[in-house]
Amino acid sequence: MSGGIGTARGAALCVGAVLGPGVLVLPAMAVRAAGPASLVAWAALLCVSALIATSFATLGARYPDAGGVAAFTQRAFGDRAAAVVGCWLYAAVPAGVVAGAIAGARYTAAAVGASGSVTAAMAVVLLAVVYAANLVGLRLSARLQLGLTGVLVGLLVAVVAVAGPRVDAERISPFAPHGIAGVGSAVAVLFVAICGWEATANLSAEFTHPTQVRRAAGASLAVIVALYAGLAVCTVGVLGDDAGDTAVPLMRLLSPVHRPWAAGVVAVAAVLFTVAASVTFVAAGARAGLSLARHRVLPAPLAITGGDGEPRRSVAVQAAAAAIVAVAAAGSPHVITVETLMRLFAALLACVTLVGLVAAVRLLPLPRQRACAAVAAFAVAAVAALSGAFLLAPAVVAAVVMTRRRRIPAPPNHPPSLAPDRARQDALSELHAHPLAMLARLR
Repeated sequence: MSGGIGTARGAALCVGAVLGPGVLVLPAMAVRAAGPASLVAWAALLCVSALIATSFATLGARYPDAGGVAAFTQRAFGDRAAAVVGCWLYAAVPAGVVAGAIAGARYTAAAVGASGSVTAAMAVVLLAVVYAANLVGLRLSARLQLGLTGVLVGLLVAVVAVAGPRVDAERISPFAPHGIAGVGSAVAVLFVAICGWEATANLSAEFTHPTQVRRAAGASLAVIVALYAGLAVCTVGVLGDDAGDTAVPLMRLLSPVHRPWAAGVVAVAAVLFTVAASVTFVAAGARAGLSLARHRVLPAPLAITGGDGEPRRSVAVQAAAAAIVAVAAAGSPHVITVETLMRLFAALLACVTLVGLVAAVRLLPLPRQRACAAVAAFAVAAVAALSGAFLLAPAVVAAVVMTRRRRIPAPPNHPPSLAPDRARQDALSELHAHPLAMLARLR
């Protein structure tokens, strides 16, 4: 525990945890799914986001632990459940990173007027940079990540400021062209936009005082609600149905500015944030794989590290999985789309969040705290249910993990339990449920 994070810095880190590369494409995906009624999906999820933020902040303030959701899951339900949570994160990384790379490449290609083949090449370059950085052991500093988060927040503020005056109420009609089913579909894909509140719990061990966890969560929640609400209203009120037909909605919102630098600024910001977030996300996933291998959940060779302690084998496996996903996306662009990858990513992270909230219901002492976590858990369960067939992914991962743990006995002189407590904390600290938790340790 370093105790080096105050309220302001903690709030900035939490904003960076929730605002990810998905913000570049999610508003357009929501409009495609529900039309103007996507505003209802946004409103519902922002309310759920407040409950999730409150629950994880309360949990983190009471049980400061860098392991976050995995540590709380182990405390509430044991090692097997914690292993499943870690594997959900490990499985989510390739889908999320590939989706982010494609989104960033599209913005860059749109800025220079490049073709589809150039977009694919740019996506490959971004993926290569992300995994090469982790293979050589590159570690992003918290200051760099905070700076990049500031760039993204500034970009979103600029987009809302430029597009806001052009909002036209007539574009909100017809309001729900796809009915309730469309709103449900939008909720499922937009869940990615509110993932990351578990980072509040992950970072809890870094705050100078536990009460600052809740303060940071409240401040970051206000910023995120304002940004997402403004972006959602502008996307619907300015672009209307056309928002669902573009892969670069933020650039479309800035297009009337008629400044030659506008598209370039958006593209550069998109690429920088995509690379920074993905590098950190891969680092978190790779270290989760390392810890899982040490506890015999994943194959033992993944636990081998170099002299500098970098989990290069785990990174290599992640890179191979991402390459498979990228090749599949290139070979079937109309089947494995960015939206498909985002929905898969959302289904896995929804399960991580759900387990964390259920752990909060079991661990928090006050009835009102447990009630808040329970309501949030029911809401996230409903969102997860809306993922439909994508729930097969976390179900398969959980089944494989449980089967493997039954077949492979614990090694001699190494009991299944992660006791003593210190060993448990050290091991679970590698099972971060969000890259911002890893970022806090990579200083």
